[in-house]
Amino acid sequence: MKKVTFREALNQAMDEEMARDDKVFLIGEDIGLYGGVFGVTKGLIKKYGPKRVRQTPISESALIGAAIGAAMLGLRPVAEIMYFDFIAVCMDQVINQMAKIRYMSDGQLKVPMVIRSQAGGGRGKGPQHSQYMEGILFHVPGIKIVAPSTPYDAKGLMKSAIRDDDPVLFIDNAFLYNMEGEIPEEEYTVP
Repeated sequence: MKKVTFREALNQAMDEEMARDDKVFLIGEDIGLYGGVFGVTKGLIKKYGPKRVRQTPISESALIGAAIGAAMLGLRPVAEIMYFDFIAVCMDQVINQMAKIRYMSDGQLKVPMVIRSQAGGGRGKGPQHSQYMEGILFHVPGIKIVAPSTPYDAKGLMKSAIRDDDPVLFIDNAFLYNMEGEIPEEEYTVP
C-alpha cells in the first residue's frame, strides 16, 4: 500500500487508463499545462500530448457535445467541467443525448464517457461555483453517478468509470483533494 492524496489518486487513475487504452483521452477547460482548476490533470499533457489532452474554450455545452460524439465513434473521453454547477449549461446534451443514445439506437450505439467535475461550496468561489447539482440528475435513466470519498475509491471508481460502456458523472468534492489515504500498488478497480 502507498499513501497518496485524493488528487493524486485521480491523476494516477487517468494516467493508467490512458496508458492501458489509447482510446482514452481527456477534454476540458485549462486541463493541459495548467492541469485543471484544481491540478488533477497536471503532467498528463506532457506525457500524452495535446491530441489526448484536449483543451477547449469555456463552452461546457460544446465540450460535452464533442465528447458525446467522440464516444459514439468508439473513443473513451473523460470530459472535465471546471465546476459542476455548469452541468446546467449542457443539460440538453446530457439528458437528451448522452443518457438516451444507447436506448434510442436499440443498443447499437454506446456512449462510453465520463464527465468529471467538482462540486460544493464554502471556498469563497461564489454562488455559481458552489452548488451540488447531482440531485437533479439522479432521476435521469441511462446515467451513472459516483462521488468518491477516499483516495482508494477515487482511483478505483475512476478506472471503472472510464472502462464502463455507459456514461458516468464523476463528482469530486474539492475539500477532499488534499486528503491522504492508502491505495494498493497493484491494479484494482472499484465497481
